[in-house]
Amino acid sequence: MDDYTNTKTTKEGGWHAAIFITFVEFAESFAITGLRANLITYLTNELDESLSEATKNINTWNGVLLLFPLLGGFIADSYLGRFTTIILSSLICLLGMVLLTISVSLENHHEKLFFIALYIASVGDGGHRPCLQTFAADQFDDGTAEERDAKSSFFNWWFLTQVFAAISAVFFLGYLQENVGWNKAMALQTIVWIISLSIFLVGIKRYKKQSPTGSPFTNIAQVFVAAFRKRHVKATLHHAHGVSEQHTDQYRFLDKAMMMDEDEASSNVKDPWRLCTMNQVEEVKILLGLIPISLSCVMFAVVQCQLSTFFIKQATTMQRSIAPNFKISAASLQGVVGIVILFCVPIYDRVFVPIARKFTGQRSGITFCQRIGAGLVLSVLNMVVSGFVEAKRIGVCNQHNLMDNPNAEVPISIWWLLPQYVIIGTSDALTVIGFQELYYDQMPEEMRSLGAATLSVVFGIRSFVNNGIIAVVVAISSRFGDKWLQNNLNKAHLHHLYWILAGLSAINLCIYVHIANAFVYKKVHTVRPNNDGSGCSNKERYIFSVITVSCFGC
Repeated sequence: MDDYTNTKTTKEGGWHAAIFITFVEFAESFAITGLRANLITYLTNELDESLSEATKNINTWNGVLLLFPLLGGFIADSYLGRFTTIILSSLICLLGMVLLTISVSLENHHEKLFFIALYIASVGDGGHRPCLQTFAADQFDDGTAEERDAKSSFFNWWFLTQVFAAISAVFFLGYLQENVGWNKAMALQTIVWIISLSIFLVGIKRYKKQSPTGSPFTNIAQVFVAAFRKRHVKATLHHAHGVSEQHTDQYRFLDKAMMMDEDEASSNVKDPWRLCTMNQVEEVKILLGLIPISLSCVMFAVVQCQLSTFFIKQATTMQRSIAPNFKISAASLQGVVGIVILFCVPIYDRVFVPIARKFTGQRSGITFCQRIGAGLVLSVLNMVVSGFVEAKRIGVCNQHNLMDNPNAEVPISIWWLLPQYVIIGTSDALTVIGFQELYYDQMPEEMRSLGAATLSVVFGIRSFVNNGIIAVVVAISSRFGDKWLQNNLNKAHLHHLYWILAGLSAINLCIYVHIANAFVYKKVHTVRPNNDGSGCSNKERYIFSVITVSCFGC
């Protein structure tokens, strides 16, 4: 049973408490998006890093940023609880923002201090990401229809908060960074953090605070430990603990974890590190079955990395004037991705799914794996289009004799980059939400947060894979010809890199198709069955899907 230190359950009380929490979410999205959106420009222009070095640093930071939520979620669930984790992580993130402000304000930019502060901020974000949304939802009581409706409405506003914060960061902070100064932009982000945290603390007496309930990692570990300890046990399923009709033949080595020996069969006390229930074992099997699907999409995630690195460097060299005395920032087109997602998700949900359902008979129109695969196809197309656009930009450079002038503005509009941003937003709406729905549908309810964390790990791994690809490309090109990805973007052969990524993505797509064809869908217990037989309403799935893609895809 959940242990709450505050038992307010009225609709008004839940809304008031959730609104205070929303301010922290705004500050988190505003700060992290503002850092990520234009970081490549700061590292290359202000810290004088090479293009390849700056890209590697950004990829590493992004990877760590997406891996830390695993640790933050584990600490919150097992030891501190969500409220305490949010408080501590907010203070850590605020410390990082203060140090970043000091670093960019120094006359001679201090690179070591900058990176120390950047990673301190990522540690703080790792505590927020798995806790904030769930803690806000905890303020509503699922016991009444009125409260459930209020929670659904709240998720809409939560998502709008994320979108507003991200768009504000991309457009407003991007302009400040390029035209006013990084110190002013970073100071603004820090001030927003202080104000938001202060508002959060004002509502401290209103919050329902859930005690730590334990981490699903413990249950998973118990299965593997028990299976190993009983690897020599000879028994049948008739001697299994917690037998049910849910048993499957996959990963049969784990079945040892639920086999009872003579001592356990006669004892009323069961050691969870030696004997697990069948349901517990089957949950671990489901997770293991989903891992190959996830890993087969790493190249999709690698393609998304280009959004915050090379795409922006391309934009810095192009014509960005939209008025006589006004230039949009190089990072501004990232806002297009969010806008595309906002349009794609309802069109997919309200137009495509009903039409596809008539032909396929599938409740979701097409299967989750088919939806993911469609996004992977667009990911390949994205790199092909990006390669041709970059080749066009290089062609214009040649025509105007600008190849040896990396700081010159190439007479080609930034809007040439628009198609690749639109494609990347569409592929996000398909693949990332497809992953979320696959995990939500297949995972037991108590392990669904772990499913979201697994998705975060995949997107964290992408950054390190991307670093490896860049290192290999630079090493080979340096040995056999002109060095690729050099500081002069006009001679960096970026279009060739894009086509290499297109080829690798095509190979990845073939691997994914093979794995997806062998994937066996399983249906586990659902808690709140609806008319369509799923564990959550269509509206809940839709809202949660959009929030997920906005977190991982942008």
